Amino acid sequence: MLLQAVFLLLLHCLASTLGQYELCKSLVSTDEGSVWEQYACQPKTASMKDHMRIKVDPPGITCGNPPERFCTLENPYLCSDECDASNPDLAHPPQLMQDKERTGLLTYWQTVTWRRHPEPLLANISMSWNKSLELSDDVQITFEYGRPTIMVLDKSMDHGRSWQPYQYYADDCMDAFNMPPKRVHDLSPANITRVICTEQYSRWVGSKNDKNVKFEVRARFAVFAGSRLQNMDSLYTRMESMKGLRDFFTFTNLRMRLLRPALGGTYVQRDNLLKYFYAISNIEVPARCKCNLHASQCLLLDGNLQCQCEHNTTGQDCQRCRKGFKAKSWKAGSYLPTPNGTPNSCTIAGSPSGSKVPPPSAEELTPSETTPEPTHLSVPVPKESTHHPVVDQHNQHHYHPVTLQSVLTRLYHHKSLHDTEGKHTEPRHSERGDCECYGHSNRCSYIDYLNIVTCVSCKHNTRGQNCQHCRLGYFRNASAELDDENVCIECNCNQMGSVHDRCNGTGYCQCKDGATGAKCDDCVPGYYWKQGCYSNICDEEMLLCQNGGTCYQNQKCICPPEFKGILCQQSRCEAGKDCNAASSLHLSTAALLLCTLLANLLNTLAPH
Repeated sequence: MLLQAVFLLLLHCLASTLGQYELCKSLVSTDEGSVWEQYACQPKTASMKDHMRIKVDPPGITCGNPPERFCTLENPYLCSDECDASNPDLAHPPQLMQDKERTGLLTYWQTVTWRRHPEPLLANISMSWNKSLELSDDVQITFEYGRPTIMVLDKSMDHGRSWQPYQYYADDCMDAFNMPPKRVHDLSPANITRVICTEQYSRWVGSKNDKNVKFEVRARFAVFAGSRLQNMDSLYTRMESMKGLRDFFTFTNLRMRLLRPALGGTYVQRDNLLKYFYAISNIEVPARCKCNLHASQCLLLDGNLQCQCEHNTTGQDCQRCRKGFKAKSWKAGSYLPTPNGTPNSCTIAGSPSGSKVPPPSAEELTPSETTPEPTHLSVPVPKESTHHPVVDQHNQHHYHPVTLQSVLTRLYHHKSLHDTEGKHTEPRHSERGDCECYGHSNRCSYIDYLNIVTCVSCKHNTRGQNCQHCRLGYFRNASAELDDENVCIECNCNQMGSVHDRCNGTGYCQCKDGATGAKCDDCVPGYYWKQGCYSNICDEEMLLCQNGGTCYQNQKCICPPEFKGILCQQSRCEAGKDCNAASSLHLSTAALLLCTLLANLLNTLAPH
């Protein structure tokens, strides 16, 4: 008996030394004997760069084949460096973005130089894990020879089948993405999941100074947990109560779209394009395996990360109940109530809580099938009359940034519209090979009085003369080219929170008063959601019920007997009168009403 008590005490001490939610179960003593008490649990944070698979697009973007010289922005006329894929000492392959650099020598992946300017220098870096993960700290990318002036960080939650922007980066957010610049510190608890454009990591500071580009996770946590993350209970409570917050930090894949290299704080100098390129020496992704609060361990099995599931769950993410334990529907664990949460264990019909269960079978531990990720390259959506002309310091010519869409549109108009000049024909379908609709239609019609050729019956939710625009209710997929079938994404505006079903070019809907979020499915502080956003009568932060009143579902204050008003701000006692008498009168009235009800009830039950 003494030995058992000592053993239980040791288990208790072990539990107290572990971090929050790192223990799935603990042996406790009850009147019926020792049983396992189950807790919500999650794996520890780890550096996920060791497990990521990197893919770089397009083919040939990595330097060295053929060998190439390059310069640096600090000394652009000293071009003695060389990239040669056939020489291990001069090669810069993609795997150098995740190596340990144990030798002390700086290693990095590098692209070809911008020799084809003004054609954009574009590169996609896709990182996959074949596993759902949750960010636990800042993502940090270290660039050598200057940070990009324009880039986008995307995430996928379905193994690369679809993508959504995580954050935009630019030295001029309005010019690059038509978005006002913001920082995480500008966000509030109500809009902490908003996708922003930041200028913080894109301005030229010199390669020997700050090299890092971050996706700030810790600052978002600090909005709820405090600057030192000391109030984690508050964060975990928000994870449960705030719609979309936990999903915001969840991903299976990440992708960087590098859209314009560092320029050294000046315009592009066309006389020396060998100093413009991208180079990345390290990518840090601090995260934990997403196990739905059903596992404290995540191991590498057969090349894939796998949660070691507890609570009678199984699957790569512990996302379903084990065979024979489906007495109730599967449910993710809950952080509440803190500090141990609720395990929401799967159970077998008729089994008591804490009973022993057999180990999972090999079939139940089979990892999910690997899903290949699609490859897309993209350029920012061009905007009319927002680009400023760039001056070539040597030739003094003015030119504008060139995009694929503008070039094709101008070439097509020049060919197909001017060769009909002077002809007067009836409207007809065009079967010519120059019918350019980016693959969204194979029919065109010539309109005589406008002297234009226009596409007919645009598909894939496109519209416009060349099917180059998106239908109302859809917006341009920044991850897809114009000829991609998925070039237009549905806005999916929340009908209750948005003014209409249309959104802007980055997918943001126009919200009604009180609503917020990209899809208008959340409420700003001071409002609560009930098939739309309604103004709070009271809440926990701003509109507090006074004089001891309690707030009921943000909709009304329940006042003590001696007070009244929307916020219990008015006394029921008139000036100069006895408040106790008023309170007694109120209680007497309530007692009289209760007696009347009882009398009516007795009268009903009495025999006639």
